[in-house]
Amino acid sequence: MLIERIYDEDLAQASYFIGCQSKGEAIVVDPRRDIAVYENLAAANGMKIVAVTETHIHADFLSGTRELAAVTGATAYVSGEGGADWQYGFEAERLNDGDTITLGNITVKAVHTPGHTPEHLSFLVTDGAFAEAPGYLLSGDFVFSGDLGRPDLLDEAAGGVDTRFEGAKQLFASLRDKFLTLPDHVQVHPGHGAGSACGKALGAIPSSTVGYERLYAWWGPYLAANDEQGFIDELLDGQPDAHAYFARMKHENREGPAVMGERKPLTELDTAAVAKDLAANKAIFVDTRPNGQVHEGTVTGAVNIPAGKSTASFGAWVVDPEKDKTPLVLLAADQAAAMEMWDHLVRVGIDKVAGYVTGLEGLPISVPKLIQPEELDGFDAAMVLDVRNKTEHAAGHIPGSYQLSGGRVMWHLDELPAEGTIVSYCQSGVRNSVAASALRRAGYDVLELDGSYAAWTARQQAPETVPAS
Repeated sequence: MLIERIYDEDLAQASYFIGCQSKGEAIVVDPRRDIAVYENLAAANGMKIVAVTETHIHADFLSGTRELAAVTGATAYVSGEGGADWQYGFEAERLNDGDTITLGNITVKAVHTPGHTPEHLSFLVTDGAFAEAPGYLLSGDFVFSGDLGRPDLLDEAAGGVDTRFEGAKQLFASLRDKFLTLPDHVQVHPGHGAGSACGKALGAIPSSTVGYERLYAWWGPYLAANDEQGFIDELLDGQPDAHAYFARMKHENREGPAVMGERKPLTELDTAAVAKDLAANKAIFVDTRPNGQVHEGTVTGAVNIPAGKSTASFGAWVVDPEKDKTPLVLLAADQAAAMEMWDHLVRVGIDKVAGYVTGLEGLPISVPKLIQPEELDGFDAAMVLDVRNKTEHAAGHIPGSYQLSGGRVMWHLDELPAEGTIVSYCQSGVRNSVAASALRRAGYDVLELDGSYAAWTARQQAPETVPAS
């Protein structure tokens, strides 16, 4: 048996490629939409992808199940659990608790593990060439290394009302009745790692075992003592803010993400034509540079989505393709860089990219306004806006600031002042640059706190300068 973990650092998301080497067949679990990585794995190992499935209706990324099935001809499988309200809206084979998928000597068994979501499945994998019992569990967003999938996302992202309490009870039951009944040696392969907003304390270890989690995860003592209420209280306390785009992901993943098919390579655009489109609001310019370079000058009205680790997340903070169909123009060093960024964007459903430019010459330029920490005292701001998570704000913030995380700002403009200057900050300035650029494009007057909270804190802690006598 071949098992490969494909990890997306951007969204802290893991998908899995499982193949039977004797029969040359493979299944992919929780694929993303840029599917070349799975096709390449199959080709490199002489395998055909015959099945594709997912653990649940995802909220943090757009599923590639339909995309991969359409391209490879594989059979798509999705959960049939969770009741009428949690049925998928597209054609696929339904899996219920105990159902199996067979690939040569390999058996993949669906296990209903509700809690994070009502329809959630985990997958027990048995390598029949070596054993008659399962040795691996693909746990999706049920069990992570050292943590559990949060049960409050349905409230946060799907319009639920207090569903978190029932979800927490379901998680407790799933742990007690499903997870902890497995042998300690079973390897656990979760759907996310550190940095994901699907839990509050995810470990960076890529895998674990049932026995290790039983002994050392924070929830272990609560299960050992059968303390359901203590478990629920601890689980729900201190969960991070859910990004607003999660609601769009939930809806699209349930109904079925659009199948893109083969994407033609992006082409370099003429800057004069781009300038004309920008003036006519027929394009959105994406400055992909770090915030320090953006602060030296950027295209007027551009959104800052820095290329790198968080491209997909930041892109979904500031671009809502359901409401704004305007195509993006990317700033990129070359076609390869532009295509890589596009790959990240399609993972959150931002598909419409017109092309790229390699420089800013010939485009309208403006310099984002900054304010220094020492200038903040006494400045007449309509609002001092903290775009960090609520847990960060609770741990320390600029007095009088209003917390609204960067992933929620553009969906909660009614909470911002209609007039006056907003001073915004995050921890170091990266998230702030993303959120501030989107607010400026929306017409708000925004001053970014230079160096953000870290610089403000350093100034507050610095000893006062005593003049020499």
